[in-house]
Amino acid sequence: MNLFDYIRPATLPEAIAAGARPGASYLAGGTALLDLMKIGVAHPGQVVDISRLPGLDRIERLDDGAIRIGALVRNADLARDPGFAAACPAVAEALLSGASAQVRNAATLAGNLMQHTRCAYFQDPHSACNRRNAGAGCDAIGGETRGHAVLGWSDACIATHPSDFAVPLVALDAVVEIAGPDGPRDMPLADFYALPDATTPGGVTLAPGELITALRLPPEAAGFAANARYVKLRERTSFAFALVSAAAMLRIEDDRIAAARVALGGVAARPWRSSAAEAALIGATPGTDIFETAADLMVKGAAASGDNGFKIALARRITTRALTLAAAGTPARMPALPASVFAPVTGTASHA
Repeated sequence: MNLFDYIRPATLPEAIAAGARPGASYLAGGTALLDLMKIGVAHPGQVVDISRLPGLDRIERLDDGAIRIGALVRNADLARDPGFAAACPAVAEALLSGASAQVRNAATLAGNLMQHTRCAYFQDPHSACNRRNAGAGCDAIGGETRGHAVLGWSDACIATHPSDFAVPLVALDAVVEIAGPDGPRDMPLADFYALPDATTPGGVTLAPGELITALRLPPEAAGFAANARYVKLRERTSFAFALVSAAAMLRIEDDRIAAARVALGGVAARPWRSSAAEAALIGATPGTDIFETAADLMVKGAAASGDNGFKIALARRITTRALTLAAAGTPARMPALPASVFAPVTGTASHA
């Protein structure tokens, strides 16, 4: 680990000024940055500890029904907050399916959204990686690609975004609030993650000094609470990133789907949403046939980026499974194995 300066600003303006300096990195929970520093991937010259900035650790219900979550809210605290879990059960389930209890107790909302890919070639300083070194190439191509992208990838990068949390958030049209030297701005979370193009690897790009201050869920998000699930297929039942995951949220009226939100995780450089798949569901009676049609639309255009074509079939099945579980109703209690394909199926519509 290289030598670095450590500072702990007392106010947001002080933090932004420090974070704008060349070589500076923000530190909150530390569950991502410290790991990258230890393995030689991140080399900040200055670590700006924002973990004690005032006012960024609140969960608020706004007057219009929107939910605003501060950047420093811990993952475990958000998932276990009764009001939030009742309004956004699929988001709570996604949070509880990620990492370990110890990591969730430390990790923050903003850190989760900002985390880098877990691509082994990105995390190996001796491998060529366009994300670490622009123009270096991508050693993942032609390498071990089991966990890599099948949608939205290019020869510049085939990595996937690792967050479970972000998948239902994108489906629910979440917005990130960003502060920086040029003032505050809002950005839809779906636009926060750029897909790779022919020459650039995509990912998250914030201007020097910018940081996430909060995330906002629109009032409509709570309208899906009765029929919302997150399903995650992974190599082991806990403390593992998704091979493929899916968030499915339905609003059912008179035995028909009045509104639908679906997103896939583990398949691209950002959570993958299909407006065509959602449109196909609206007006239909919930059932296997329409769910499989939506699943086909979710993976339209998918292509293997190596030895991972099996993920396309998995994505179809996980989409169908998530929609089936959502249609059955959000469980009254969080499953003992959140988001697991081994969790029991229940059909009650309240969530606690």
